[in-house]
Amino acid sequence: MIRMTFTVRPGQGEPGDFDLGDITCEGEGGSVGSAGHVPDQGMMIHLSVALLLDSLPPLLTGERKAVSFVGTGTSFRLDFRRGRKGVVAVSAKGTVLGECGVVELAEAVLRPALKLEEEFLSRLPAGGGASRDLAASLERFRASMG
Repeated sequence: MIRMTFTVRPGQGEPGDFDLGDITCEGEGGSVGSAGHVPDQGMMIHLSVALLLDSLPPLLTGERKAVSFVGTGTSFRLDFRRGRKGVVAVSAKGTVLGECGVVELAEAVLRPALKLEEEFLSRLPAGGGASRDLAASLERFRASMG
């Protein structure tokens, strides 16, 4: 079981392409998040979620056995390794947070990405790079899921 959460940090003024936010990843083996670290591991959340969506399809389709994700403007990292029978282990700093199937992983990432899109995309500057990137990444991710 893997559960991911994407949040935008409050108090940044008008929504913008480079809003800071955090990713949390939880599984049966533990939880890790980008919030609350010194130095700060917050990231440009809209661009980071787009990057995560673009990073995973080769792993989900079996084209690649491992993918590492590092958020935009941060050192926060998640590692994804696909084993036999399509089981994916998600880890951070060498600790396995949990394992799940490829469909479950895709849903665990897509669900909070759609929530982020619903809550913030329409409030981002029109024609801004982050809104275009996130929308395009969501479209490609959905297409890769079949």
